[in-house]
Amino acid sequence: MPPRTASTRAAIGSAAVAVVLVATSMIVPRVLDEDVRVNFPPLHADWDPRFTWQVPVVALIGVVLVLVVPRLAARLSWPQALVLAFSATWTWIMAVAFTEGPEGLSRVFDRKGEYVYDAQRVGDVGQMMREFISRIPAFQDDSWHTHVAGHPPGALLYFVGLDRIGVTSSFWIGVVTVTVGATAVVAVLLTVRELADESAARRCIPWLVLAPTAVYMGVNGDAMFTAVAAWGLYLLARAAKRSSIPSALGAGLVLGLCIFLSYGLVLLGILAVAVLLIARTWKPLPWAVGGALVVVAVFAVAGFAWWEAYPVLHERYYAGIASERAYSYWVWADIAAWTFTIGLAVWAAFPTAWTRVRTDPVVQLAAAAVLTVVVASVSGMSKAEVERIFMPFTIWVVALPMLLPERWHRGLLLSQVVLTLLLSQLLLTRW
Repeated sequence: MPPRTASTRAAIGSAAVAVVLVATSMIVPRVLDEDVRVNFPPLHADWDPRFTWQVPVVALIGVVLVLVVPRLAARLSWPQALVLAFSATWTWIMAVAFTEGPEGLSRVFDRKGEYVYDAQRVGDVGQMMREFISRIPAFQDDSWHTHVAGHPPGALLYFVGLDRIGVTSSFWIGVVTVTVGATAVVAVLLTVRELADESAARRCIPWLVLAPTAVYMGVNGDAMFTAVAAWGLYLLARAAKRSSIPSALGAGLVLGLCIFLSYGLVLLGILAVAVLLIARTWKPLPWAVGGALVVVAVFAVAGFAWWEAYPVLHERYYAGIASERAYSYWVWADIAAWTFTIGLAVWAAFPTAWTRVRTDPVVQLAAAAVLTVVVASVSGMSKAEVERIFMPFTIWVVALPMLLPERWHRGLLLSQVVLTLLLSQLLLTRW
């Protein structure tokens, strides 16, 4: 059998597995008459078909990006290619959000359960830090609302910081978050250049720009988490390849900060180990660990001890909706939900990626990210809502279709655009 035919069959077969997985995740709750505690399984969304005048414009922007970005990514100088990646990502996220008009950016941040509501009511930051753990349990007069309670105080501090500098409008909070989140693409490209080469990084650009995560990257704090995590891993890669102590310390500080943004980002340890294995050195590790411990110490002195807070959160988590979401469903339905943010294009690339996992740094980073997603799902602490929760890991996977035959690229990129538009127009996403 010719290799080309085998590759085609493997790609189609893998994508078909994803379709079956998604279809099963939709059908099972209906067949079993089981309430899995989301309105549109497996996504935390509502079925809300609509068609606004902006949609044809946004679709045209998507097509233009498909046609232009791959060519420019190959021809521009490296600094210009990075600017292209950031600006194209920012433009696409903003365009997708604006299919709903300005509300596309502000709607989520206006909710009482989001960070902004609590952030704009914080008076004394020091007192907030000292009281943070005591306010995690639900059903108290001063309980934190859903997202603040579900995360360490670093996430809240970000939104408090925006409030302090005068960014108080939910729309402009969304714009800032899009801008910060879009820098994650630059960090990934720099990391790939360090661990692989510039050519590989350039080939990643279109896939990073047009990933279906665009639906979620402007409307929740996890977009910021994604960027911070990506920059921390870049600094670690730089430290490993250049024997840079300042970069190693910086990596420790940034990755240490990540676990104070989201408890789940402790799983970044898998990607961090992968970076060091790819670079074939452990030299940055002591410096990185030292930097992370500095962050832990600063938060502890301020009144927040991660190890004391997590058990309290665990109790609140399982006292709430998590106890009503069946582990037996979500342990695999999480992967179905995740499929909406990576697209069938990535599933089609999995067989080819498997054959290169021992030699290709891009694939090795993606493999570490996939492992992280699996561990998060199996842990039971990620039941639903993973379309946003997994974004810091997803961004390391979405470039895998670059491994497929070049003649497929335009069609696969268009499929990512179509999926993004379908998500944004047929569903009212909760995040």
